[in-house]
Amino acid sequence: MIPPVEIDSPANPRIRAAVALRERRERDATGLTLVDGAREALRAIDAGVEIEAAFVCTALLTSPDARAALNALGHAHGRRELVAVSTRAFEKLAYGDRSDGIVLVARPAIRTLPDLALPEAPLVVVTEDVEKPGNVGAILRSADGAGADAVITVGGTDLFNPNVIRASVGTVFSVPVVAAPVEEVAAWLRARHLRIVATRVGSPTLHVDADLRGAVALVLGSEAEGLSSTWLGSDVESVRLPMEGIADSLNVSAAAAILLYEAWRQRRPAPVAGGSTQSA
Repeated sequence: MIPPVEIDSPANPRIRAAVALRERRERDATGLTLVDGAREALRAIDAGVEIEAAFVCTALLTSPDARAALNALGHAHGRRELVAVSTRAFEKLAYGDRSDGIVLVARPAIRTLPDLALPEAPLVVVTEDVEKPGNVGAILRSADGAGADAVITVGGTDLFNPNVIRASVGTVFSVPVVAAPVEEVAAWLRARHLRIVATRVGSPTLHVDADLRGAVALVLGSEAEGLSSTWLGSDVESVRLPMEGIADSLNVSAAAAILLYEAWRQRRPAPVAGGSTQSA
């Protein structure tokens, strides 16, 4: 690892260049992003993400995850330049109310649809026009927890927005995720014989009554616009979540979590005598 460079001033050019990565234009131009937080940093490193630089404030580097992330940097890909910074310089880099003492400048790999290698009976999540980073990150976190095989986004989602990384708690680096145009995604799913299950407020079928086993793509739209006409057709099934109050829909990330864990429930091995399991 390159020997540490000590920075005290928040106005240092290195600090300013890293802070600029909060803007999508800079991320798109450089292919770089910020990974802010100890768990997020550790998961990025464990996933083999190329690390350009690590800004470290030793005064804040107190949690086990933060120390583990720093130790893991020795085995990370890329230049792995370690930059020691003061507390006041680090405050310029970090954001939010959680400062773990480590921020990475990383170059995440960009996948395309052909890069996705799916198992025989995959569970895939597709989002359309879901752009709020918090929602995207929360969906990725649920996809990771429920064992989904991929997440595909449609509609210009900024997958490696630092707030997506933070909201996903770094699972954006472990869940295969792709952004692609809607027509390509629909054709790709059909070519691989995935059943398309779309969420629609007016569907007659509750999510618990739908069969979510086998090769399935769960498709969710934004709360404001719902799903486009691309997701209509005789081969598209629709489901709805029960809404017993005055609201007609849930936050999209909450809806995704409910659907994913219903899929997990249906797909998990069935218990057999003696405490072992067998496939459903």
